[in-house]
Amino acid sequence: MGRTATKPKPAVELPELDSAAINQNIATMTEHSAEVMAQFGDGLPYDRIRVVNEARFYMAQSAEAMLEAGKRLIVLKEHEPHGDFTQIVTEQLGIHERAARRMMQAALKYLSPALESKRTTLSVLGKAKLLELISEDDDDLVALADGGTVAGLDLDDIERMSCRELRKALRDLREDKEAQGRLLANTTENLQNTKLELEKTRRQVETMTADQRAAELRQEVTSMAYEVEVGIMGQLREGFAKLAEQAEEQGADHRAFQAALIVHLESLLEEVRNEFDLPAELGRDQAPDWVGADMAALDAQFADGVGT
Repeated sequence: MGRTATKPKPAVELPELDSAAINQNIATMTEHSAEVMAQFGDGLPYDRIRVVNEARFYMAQSAEAMLEAGKRLIVLKEHEPHGDFTQIVTEQLGIHERAARRMMQAALKYLSPALESKRTTLSVLGKAKLLELISEDDDDLVALADGGTVAGLDLDDIERMSCRELRKALRDLREDKEAQGRLLANTTENLQNTKLELEKTRRQVETMTADQRAAELRQEVTSMAYEVEVGIMGQLREGFAKLAEQAEEQGADHRAFQAALIVHLESLLEEVRNEFDLPAELGRDQAPDWVGADMAALDAQFADGVGT
């Protein structure tokens, strides 16, 4: 059987290129590039790698210059009266007093014995980012300079980020640490409170007579039984009532399902009875004196629970 001949697809007509416009754009871009290089290129042709390396170099120089200026501001501050120091900073140096404080903080931080040897490595980040990192621990900054991370960021990450992004990452880290600190404090406080309660209970138990301890244990078990009874006569019974209502409206029959639940609960009680070798029936004349009081208390609890 011969193959069906395929129809050739219609040719797609492409718009004609405006060579004149393209050439004009290229000429404009070339002219603009030449103007930029003439003004800022130091007489060298554009080379991305060279320009990036030079930018990194001068950013480091900027950071070094800030630290050196910070050193001298510290010297001035220690030798000049406060008013004179402020006048020198604002009028003779032309910087805001707050900026001067930041430069002095940076000098104290990065020229400290702990970080002096890492100064050159960290300076590649530039002045603004060094200022953002001032609040970090010295050990963390040493680790960063040695190839580690701060806030999950290594030197290359920080170098690529904007100052705003770095500020946010550091703020998030501080908030996480504060939250962990609060959680640890709460956990420690709760643990201490639990220890105090256990110690208090231990002392109480040690001073109890055997009858008092038995009465307390019976009360605890009575409360547990009350919770089970409330669950059966309250929540379980309410659930059965909803099933019965639905059965009446829709004609469904849930009795086998309900009976299976009851049988399961009865089997659990039977297991408990057998485990502790309990009699299946208990006459009033066989019951200890405290049974009536405990059961009366349980009935009163249940009545109050249903009433609420």
